[in-house]
Amino acid sequence: MLTRLAVPSLIVAGLCACAHRAASLEGSQARSTSRRYVDSDLGFEVVRPEGNWQLDANGEGPSTEGVTIPVILRHRDTGAQVVIQIAPAIATPTQFAERLNLGLRSYPGFSASDPEPLPISDDAVGFRFSMGDRVLGRVAVREGGKGKMFMLLATWPANATDGVSSGVDEIFGSLRPVPSG
Repeated sequence: MLTRLAVPSLIVAGLCACAHRAASLEGSQARSTSRRYVDSDLGFEVVRPEGNWQLDANGEGPSTEGVTIPVILRHRDTGAQVVIQIAPAIATPTQFAERLNLGLRSYPGFSASDPEPLPISDDAVGFRFSMGDRVLGRVAVREGGKGKMFMLLATWPANATDGVSSGVDEIFGSLRPVPSG
């Protein structure tokens, strides 16, 4: 079970995904057709925005807490990234967002807005945050199908163009559950 402290730690680990090992998944487990990426085993699809966004699929299994990071989308020019995490649904999206928000606020240099409903789905909750004056970010949490929760974490340089933040919005809005295979 994810503890109150484990959930923010997992998100912070996502912030430091520099050591991420990219691997392409084969067979029916996952497929990508142009910009759309579908993982029928984990039950989700996401669309990569046009432009300099790269999608890296991670072939590693879940962490000891049961959290999987199957996909990271990166903007090649700015270093912006969106990390998709799938966790066991041990809390509602609102409860997850509140825990994440509280956890991030406890780290020096982080500030975060209050969690609020998001228009990307009926159950989505999220907030914005910053790390000092150099990095901006967003978190969204939504139901991910039977027994799953989707968590999205985006970070980008504060001086990035509006196109980067609109790409983040496009990714957040495109993530949706699909029937598991």
